[in-house]
Amino acid sequence: MSRQLLLMALAPLLGLFILGIGNGFLAALITLRMDAAGESATLIGIVSSAYFIGLAFGAMFNDRLLLRIGHIRAYGSFASLVAVTVLLQGLFFDPWAWFALRLIGGWATVGVYLVIESWLLTAGDQRVRGRLLALYMISLYAAGVVGQLLLGVTNAMGETAPFMVIGLLASLSVLPMAMIPRVSPLIEHAEPLPPHRLITMTPTGVMGSLGSGMVVAAAYTLLPLYLQRIGMSVSQVGQMMAVVILGAMLLQYPIGRWSDRHDRQMVLIGISAFCIVISGTILWLPLSMPALAALLFLLGGGVFAFYPVAVSHAADRAPAGALVRMSQGLLLINSIGSTVSPLLISPVMGAVGDAGLFWAFGAMSLFFLLFFGWRRSVRPAPLPVAPFTATAPMSSAGAELIVTEELVQGALEHEHLEDLSNVLPEVDVAEPVVGPPAADEVHITYFDDVESVEIRRPGAH
Repeated sequence: MSRQLLLMALAPLLGLFILGIGNGFLAALITLRMDAAGESATLIGIVSSAYFIGLAFGAMFNDRLLLRIGHIRAYGSFASLVAVTVLLQGLFFDPWAWFALRLIGGWATVGVYLVIESWLLTAGDQRVRGRLLALYMISLYAAGVVGQLLLGVTNAMGETAPFMVIGLLASLSVLPMAMIPRVSPLIEHAEPLPPHRLITMTPTGVMGSLGSGMVVAAAYTLLPLYLQRIGMSVSQVGQMMAVVILGAMLLQYPIGRWSDRHDRQMVLIGISAFCIVISGTILWLPLSMPALAALLFLLGGGVFAFYPVAVSHAADRAPAGALVRMSQGLLLINSIGSTVSPLLISPVMGAVGDAGLFWAFGAMSLFFLLFFGWRRSVRPAPLPVAPFTATAPMSSAGAELIVTEELVQGALEHEHLEDLSNVLPEVDVAEPVVGPPAADEVHITYFDDVESVEIRRPGAH
C-alpha cells in the first residue's frame, strides 16, 4: 500500500480505533449493570435491542443527513451524541430511560461509522479496497479486544468510571477526523435491494445474514449475562468477551480460505454444525475456565464468520451491476436479525435459566444447518467468482467496501451463467446461457490450482 493511501486512511482508522475501544465494552457493561440491579433477562434483552434498532434506522437514513451537512460536522455531531448518551447512563439508572438512550446511541454510532467507512471508500479505487478493508477489520476487532479487557479495569475505578471513559473516548475520536483535509468524499444515497428480490436471488445469503445478526447480537449482549450469572467477576467477563472477539479476528481468514476452495453452502453448513457442537459441549460438560475460554474462542470464530461467508456466497451469484445494492440489502437483513435476537433469546433465558442462551444458539444453528442443507439439495452453490473478503460493515458505505475489482471482474465473467432478468429487471446483465453448456466448456476462475475447486456447471443451478 502506498504511503499516500495509508496517510489518507490513517485518520478515519485512528478515529475508528479510539471510538471502538469504548463501544467494544459498552454493551457488556450495560448488561452487567442491569443484571447487578436485579433486572430480568427479558428486560435486559429489550434494552439491548434498542441499540440495534438505532443501528438499523441509522443505516437506512443517516446518509441523507451526511449529504446535507458534510462529513466533518456530521462526525462531530454523531460522536458528541454518543458521548452524551453514554454519560447520561452513568449519571442515573432507569431501564426505560436507558432504552431511549441506547436507541439514540445506536443511531449516532452508525452515523460515526458511516463517515469513517465513506472516507475509506473514497481513499482508493476498487483495486485497493481489499487492503483498506483489511486495515478496517484489524482496527475494528483490535479495538473490541482492547475494550473488553478494559471492562474490569474501568469498573474497579468506580460505578461511573466506565461510562466516563467511554464518553471521553467518543469525544477524543473526533480529533483525528478534524485534522484531515476539508474535502468531503462524495457518496450516493443508499438504495439496497428490497428483501423480496434478495430472497429470490440468494435465499442462502439472506438467511446467513439474518442468522449472523441474531447470533452476533446475542454474543455481544447476552453472553456477558450468562458469564456473570455462572459466577464470573466483571474482569473475568471482560477477558472472556475479549477471547470471543479474538477468535472472530483470527479465524475469519482461515474459514474464508476454506470457503474459497470449497462449496460455500457446505462451509455455512459446517459452521452451523460446529456451533451446535460447541453449544452442546458448553451445556453438557463440566468446564474449567481455560476450557470454556477455548470453546468461546472457537464459537467467536464460527458465529462472526457467518456473515462474510453468506455475503461471499451471495456475491458469487449476483450480477456486477447489483453487487453494491445487494451488499447493502444484506446489511439491512443483518441489522434486522440483530434487532430481534435479544428480544427472542432473553425470554428463553428467563424461562429455562441462564443456559437458555446456548440452547437458543444450538436451536438456531440446527435450523440454519437444515435450511442450508435443503437449499444445497435444491440449488447447489455457484462457483466462487472472487476471493473471500472478511467484513463487518456498519453502514451502507461499508457494505460497498466489499465490492473490490476482483469481485466485479469475476461477476462480469460469470453473470451469463444464470438468467436473473426477472429478479433484477433494472440491472443490465450479459446474455444468459441457453440450455446446458458443453461438457468441455472452460470456466474462468480466479484460482491458480483449479483442480482443488469443486466446479458446478451452470446447468446445476
